[in-house]
Amino acid sequence: MSAAFRLEVRRSRSLILWLAIIALAYGTFLAVFYPVFRDNYKLVDQYLSLFPKELMTAFGMEGSLADPGVFFSTYIGGMLWPILAAIAGIGMATRPSAGDLDRGFLELALSTPLSRVRYMAAAIGGQIVGMAVLAAATVAGIYAAGRIVAAPFDLVGFGLAGAVAWAFGCAIAAVGTLLSVATLNRGLSAGATAGVLIAMYLAAAIARIQPDLAWLGDLSAFRYFQATPIIDEGRFPWGDFSVFGVVAVAAWALSLWTFRRRDLAA
Repeated sequence: MSAAFRLEVRRSRSLILWLAIIALAYGTFLAVFYPVFRDNYKLVDQYLSLFPKELMTAFGMEGSLADPGVFFSTYIGGMLWPILAAIAGIGMATRPSAGDLDRGFLELALSTPLSRVRYMAAAIGGQIVGMAVLAAATVAGIYAAGRIVAAPFDLVGFGLAGAVAWAFGCAIAAVGTLLSVATLNRGLSAGATAGVLIAMYLAAAIARIQPDLAWLGDLSAFRYFQATPIIDEGRFPWGDFSVFGVVAVAAWALSLWTFRRRDLAA
């Protein structure tokens, strides 16, 4: 399985590399401008108050951007990371089964002594490593640049927020893997995974705006990805982290079982 795992990592390296570069550049750009928010927070807060409160709440912009946790949650957790995690998760998840089957590579790989379970397990291992590298790059970019401009960013807090971001990304990849194995159609599984994410994002936004529909937030993965308490309060959300972990492990385990029994000619 080690050879299959190394192959999967090599096949994902270009995708992860370019996404990591984007994360580093974006994080650096934000960190350089953080002192502006910190030193002029009254003016910034006054400016943001001109926008409808419902609109700001829908985008998760609650609190002052002068707070490192709110700053990270708004620009990384609410904007950058969901996009990067979706691209990486869907790309890595749909290739080993549906993508390789379309290209004829899957038959070649399974014609060797490599079993279906070991082949898919190697692919899942590649997803775990790739998402970890991407989460680390996302946190490293904003933290390193923040240190240069003397921003009060806490390494432990940012690192723990990165761990939750990694778990969030793994859950996306796991669901994408399961859909890819079940459908053996890369376009369909990728579209379905993206559609679910968009629906959950809208559900989280509606739950913030309409208190009567707050229950919709419990159905959204974005409800469980909140970095502000981690960074500003030093409180790690073990419950939210566990939700992502359970979803990822369950979806990957079901993917292994389904792929083992799947008729690839169907």
